[in-house]
Amino acid sequence: MVARGPCYICLRPRRHNACYSCVLHMEQGARAVARKPSGRSKSSGWTWKGRLLQLILALAGLAAAGGALLAAYVFLIVLPNLPALDALTDYQPKIPLRVYTADQVLIGEFGEERRDFVPIGDMPEVMKDAVLAIEDAEFYQHGGVNYKGIVRAVLMNIGNSRSQGASTITMQVARNFYLSRKKEYSRKIQEIALSYKIEEALSKDQILELYMNQIYLGERAYGFGSAARIYFGKTVQELTIAEAAMLAGLPKAPSTANPVVNPTRAKQRQQYILTRMRELGHITPAQYEQAAKEKLQVRSKGYQMQTHAEYAAEIVRQYMHEKYKDEIYTRGYTVYTTLNSADQNAAYEALRRGVLEYDRRHGYRGPEAFVELPKDDEDRAQAIDDILARHPDSDDLRAGVVLSATSKLVRAELGSGEVAEVSGEGLRFAAAALSGKGKNRIRPGSVIRVTRDAKKRWAIAQLPEVSAAFVALNANDGSFRALVGGFDFNLNQFDHVTQAWRQPGSSIKPFIYSAALEKGFFPGTLVQDAPLSLTSAETGGPAWDPQNDDGNYDGPVTMRTGLKRSKNMVSIRLLQAITPGYAQEYLGRFGFDPGRHPANLTMTLGTGAVTPVQMAGAYAVFANGGYHVAPYLVQKVVDARGNVLTEVTPQIAGEENNRVLDARNAFIMDSMLRDVVSSGTGFAASQKLGRRDLAGKTGTTNDAVDGWFAGYGGDVVAVAWMGYDQPRSLGGREFGATVALPIWTDYMRTALRGRGPVQRAVPPGLVQVDGEWMYEEFAANNAVHTLGGDAIGNFWDRLFGGRPAAPPPAQGDKRQEDMSYRGGG
Repeated sequence: MVARGPCYICLRPRRHNACYSCVLHMEQGARAVARKPSGRSKSSGWTWKGRLLQLILALAGLAAAGGALLAAYVFLIVLPNLPALDALTDYQPKIPLRVYTADQVLIGEFGEERRDFVPIGDMPEVMKDAVLAIEDAEFYQHGGVNYKGIVRAVLMNIGNSRSQGASTITMQVARNFYLSRKKEYSRKIQEIALSYKIEEALSKDQILELYMNQIYLGERAYGFGSAARIYFGKTVQELTIAEAAMLAGLPKAPSTANPVVNPTRAKQRQQYILTRMRELGHITPAQYEQAAKEKLQVRSKGYQMQTHAEYAAEIVRQYMHEKYKDEIYTRGYTVYTTLNSADQNAAYEALRRGVLEYDRRHGYRGPEAFVELPKDDEDRAQAIDDILARHPDSDDLRAGVVLSATSKLVRAELGSGEVAEVSGEGLRFAAAALSGKGKNRIRPGSVIRVTRDAKKRWAIAQLPEVSAAFVALNANDGSFRALVGGFDFNLNQFDHVTQAWRQPGSSIKPFIYSAALEKGFFPGTLVQDAPLSLTSAETGGPAWDPQNDDGNYDGPVTMRTGLKRSKNMVSIRLLQAITPGYAQEYLGRFGFDPGRHPANLTMTLGTGAVTPVQMAGAYAVFANGGYHVAPYLVQKVVDARGNVLTEVTPQIAGEENNRVLDARNAFIMDSMLRDVVSSGTGFAASQKLGRRDLAGKTGTTNDAVDGWFAGYGGDVVAVAWMGYDQPRSLGGREFGATVALPIWTDYMRTALRGRGPVQRAVPPGLVQVDGEWMYEEFAANNAVHTLGGDAIGNFWDRLFGGRPAAPPPAQGDKRQEDMSYRGGG
């Protein structure tokens, strides 16, 4: 019989049970024994033992030589080249820049790593127990390397295709800070040597602190403090046993087995850790049963801000980068803004609601894109994923690819894999696109938007093309209460609150009226509301025949009525009387840039340029009694150790060095602006809010390119604007009162909730004439009671010794030179 292996006698290779020489030797020995007297041969009995001893000695020699070589490698190469432990002993975690509202709500985070550093003394025991149970149960007993664990892992790895790890927490710290993750013997030797060095330099608690704050846990979360916030919206101290066990399972496969990406695998890992915690005595059987059954509320989208304030957060990021450069992304700066989260939420929702209502009024434009749907299921799924990646969701406006479409039912697959079925009223908005033909028809492969109401019913919607902005300030100190720079920051990062220079339309008129008060006018002044023709000699440019926006003229009306009803001819005659040059300079008091406003009569119709935040600051002067307060967003900057680096001391209304407007002027303008809201172009606001202390002004530019509403209630001043980035008409039936006022009103409903009406005290120096307030010094004989016709000539003769020639039009903006500008309310 052929056999393989060594000879069982001499251990040399052979083909049979024993090699030929050994068999021959045995036969000779047998014959010799037969010839000799009985008795045992001393030499033959110890032959195989000698051979075995030789083998053992040889192996021992090899082991000794290998050990000597290994020792030489460790002492001569590894130990001298071990890195210094500065990164551990002087640990500087990469903590991102964080931006909060004034009421401590996170609105922005900037940095590659999301980390909340938690000192080991503040780390709850349940979190530490969960981590040790799964990662290193004997952490506090071993000296950095657990040899029993290594032997156990080696035995488990024999015959197992998937290797078992044997790294202690100390070894993981060494690897995370200094080494690669390659599975090489040289790296493992370095890891072991470095672990001993770490154990000599740091206490066990310090090592555990480093591990629990440095380890990556998925969703860009580093450390358990950050993971608690990202996955559960809690601080680590608030975690339950079940939640702590879930987080403790993340280090093994943080990107692929976290509860957002793969909740099934994360749950399995959590259950195993709970079992280990019970076996080790960290939790009782009763606690185990309760934790194992607990239903966890994991944030479905992982990391997401709860308050939409992306535009404000970006302003802060730019401000911080200008001061501290790239270190803002790693040094743990915290910025507290002046925003109020409730106000911010109200502003965000009001703006989106207002924009979508406007968009619906102007009809469905058709699908956003189209993709051919392959027949193969896998190819079709990939095509849908690819096209939806280019059309991300916009909050509640979900993007979907149409799978089938009829006039009665549309089925669309969403990015989540869910299929939205739209029927009934949900199809009304896009009915024409379901029955029509051409590229705007909804058909399989079309990319559409759907939204869901409170009753879980789907409806077809669309992303708006129009832009909008909303800003609210505290009129007493200029602090931002809310700032929404556009419909969706992810779709358009241009901040329309601070960056968009737009024509203000009639919302500029109150400042012309305010300037007129300083020249002897008062709310009871009668001004001729009639067509006006100006020659080129009078305008210094083209001849001009301005009109009221509605084409109606009422003859002599009071200034109060002229503002309330936004009469163009009244404001033009006022500006003509006080001169554009004076008015242009006067606008600077309110924070406007005079150079951006034309020194001609179109100024009063809003042909200049302002930003929404500039407009809000200007109206704050009327709201606070005549004081300029600079708008500011950043309240305080704090470093990672809690040291205050910057803290703003704002300008305060009431401090006389901040006064820019006579208190009497502010009082009179307030009364006139209240009339605009109570019975004028802003009537819808008082009607819907049921308040009589609201003040403000609508604004619509020529051809309804821009729509505004600016106003205030108490100390809350707010401005809403709507228009297209590439200027074009909002529509022939759209005005500031239809596009901007609803947003303003919607926000004020929240901002003024629980606040009583505000009544102003009459400042000294005012008297009443025929029921209207007038400066005391004008009451005798300098007041202007009428304006228009012969009265204008008499007025100029008395005040200025003759009517001045109109200055030439401003150079630059052709819209400012266009004397055909009509403006609007």
